[in-house]
Amino acid sequence: MQRLYDFIRRHPTGVDCFWAVFLLGLSGMTIVVGDAGRGGGAERIAVVPVVLGLCAVVALRRRAPEKMLLLAIGMGVVQLAFGVRPTVANFAMLVITFTVATVGERWASRLALACSLVAAGLSQLRWPDESPRGWVESVFVVVVMTVPFVLAWVLGDSMRTRRAYFDQLEERAARLEREREAQSKVAVAAERARIARELHDVVAHNVSVMVVQADGAAYVLDAAPDQARQALETISSTGRQALAEMRRLLGVLRTGDTRESGEYVPQPDVDQIEDLIDQVRTAGLAVDFKIEGTPRPLPSGVELTAYRIVQEALTNTRKHGGPNAGASVRLVYFDDGLGLLVEDDGRGAAHELYEDGGADGAGHGMIGMRERVGMVGGTLDAGPRPGGGFRISALLPLKAAG
Repeated sequence: MQRLYDFIRRHPTGVDCFWAVFLLGLSGMTIVVGDAGRGGGAERIAVVPVVLGLCAVVALRRRAPEKMLLLAIGMGVVQLAFGVRPTVANFAMLVITFTVATVGERWASRLALACSLVAAGLSQLRWPDESPRGWVESVFVVVVMTVPFVLAWVLGDSMRTRRAYFDQLEERAARLEREREAQSKVAVAAERARIARELHDVVAHNVSVMVVQADGAAYVLDAAPDQARQALETISSTGRQALAEMRRLLGVLRTGDTRESGEYVPQPDVDQIEDLIDQVRTAGLAVDFKIEGTPRPLPSGVELTAYRIVQEALTNTRKHGGPNAGASVRLVYFDDGLGLLVEDDGRGAAHELYEDGGADGAGHGMIGMRERVGMVGGTLDAGPRPGGGFRISALLPLKAAG
């Protein structure tokens, strides 16, 4: 039974042609046995084309519903003009009314409804009943003959509305699926960017310190073994700190490693900026550090952003400031936010390193700082300082911008 149903769904026109042939056979029997075609010469000539036209309406109703509606109306007009009495083939008018109400254009649906309302009345006027009856009985007959056509139109229009509703649900589900995929891609891209910023900050800062200490140790290895030993100890502690932060970042990428979460260090905060500056001083960079205002707890995102900005700024000073460069760091606690000012008196960085990353892809640290500040709704200003050197100024609000 399922195979038959699938075959019918795959071949709708074939099924319609079968019913058209069946309707043609019944109409032929009606012509031979009944009264159709037995009137005047005009009726005998017109009855066959009318029957064939109405059967064609049934056969092609799904392929061209609007055209078949016009053909059915034309056959009806021919019947009225030549006096061809209704036959079984006129059932096609009921079928095409249902079809155009279901799948046809709106104008065709309205036209089919209008024709359905007047067809029975025109039929009664063209072929009045020979038995005497009152006008009330005639109106009742017209209403009874009109009801099937109206019901067919209402049923077809209801199916159209239902199909449109289900199509809308499917389109909405597909749109939600596309939006969910887009949101997933955005979330993945944001997470990758976040991890890339963290990796850059960890690697750039700690490796820079290790390189500076290694160069210093190699320079004083023979002349001052104690200083070389101290530099090696700094390299060791910096490497351990870098490994600890790398483990924390890799732990973000893992799933189900909650048992090992204890070995990951917490996110850096404002309190660790002083330790960071001590480490930089040990690496040979003179840094002046001051705090203005009353320190107080800040949102974790603001604290991490402040720490990373100071870390990246001091790393850039070591990389681009040149020999004998010094830096200053100012933390200012406002009522509604935290201000950062990092300056150095070195030779500064090239212009392409702080403007949109540069055409050569350099300056990822500056891009990362701008992204971090933007995530917490703050502002960042970076560029050469009057009189030489480089300045980074940031304002981090306590509440992110809407």
